[in-house]
Amino acid sequence: MTKLIVICGATATGKSGLALSLAQRLDTIILSADSRQVYRDFDIGTAKPNVAEQKLVPHYLIDICEPTQVMTLSDYQEQAQALIASLKVEPLLLVGGTGLYIRSIVQGMKIPRVSPQPELRSQLESLGQYQLYQILQQVDPIAAQKIHANDLVRTLRALEVYYTTGIPISEQQGENPPNYPILQICLDSNAEYLDVRIRKRTEQMIADGLVGEVEYLVEKYGIDLPLLHTLGYQEIKQYLAREINLEEAIDLIALHTRQFAKRQRTWFGKSPNVEYFDMDNPDLLESVWRRINEFV
Repeated sequence: MTKLIVICGATATGKSGLALSLAQRLDTIILSADSRQVYRDFDIGTAKPNVAEQKLVPHYLIDICEPTQVMTLSDYQEQAQALIASLKVEPLLLVGGTGLYIRSIVQGMKIPRVSPQPELRSQLESLGQYQLYQILQQVDPIAAQKIHANDLVRTLRALEVYYTTGIPISEQQGENPPNYPILQICLDSNAEYLDVRIRKRTEQMIADGLVGEVEYLVEKYGIDLPLLHTLGYQEIKQYLAREINLEEAIDLIALHTRQFAKRQRTWFGKSPNVEYFDMDNPDLLESVWRRINEFV
């Protein structure tokens, strides 16, 4: 039976480095659980494993989608589950910081297979959130109880699913956990130490050529590409537009990354069956290795 080891945690906690060492010891492969690394050409700003690292250990679920396309949660889950079922390697490593990606696998989330419907969403949005929420209360009162009255994103999604399928989203959700053993390891540290790591990583991304990467992406895909509005890329776009200088861009990326990491830590803190390891521990690799040996 397949065994799955999850290496998760906030950004800049050292997940990739630890996973690379573990994968070499285990002679296994790495499945990425990062919502931006799935896109081609977005490399430096997403901290995607480089060519040398990918030669050391096979990586899957990176570079599988064009930046002009949308990789939905259900798309990711479907591809990840297919790989887990077909790859003749054990244990497998699932590595990343996208909590929903990880939850979709370890908890077997039932996700409505409904792709975004731009025209429908546009029509719905024109009604305003107050009226949309009243409609949701009528067509799917169970979902409405779980969605805040001011949450436009989730309200739109629930109505989008309902009007596309004719079935309330609450009836299409739930969980179907996999039957294979899963060990979830979460890396964490105190906020002050993580802040320092985030700043250093931001500066390293600049040194590695993040500005040039953004220039290339803008030229290839256009300045309005949605992915260019995400963390790291938006701030460099502002720098290239001469709205801020490079030092200000670095400060903003570090600030926004710290805010993102805080949200990630909160997410994983609420996740069940997660075992925490201190990323500051000089014996981290051996500590995790001992736990993995107990698991396998």
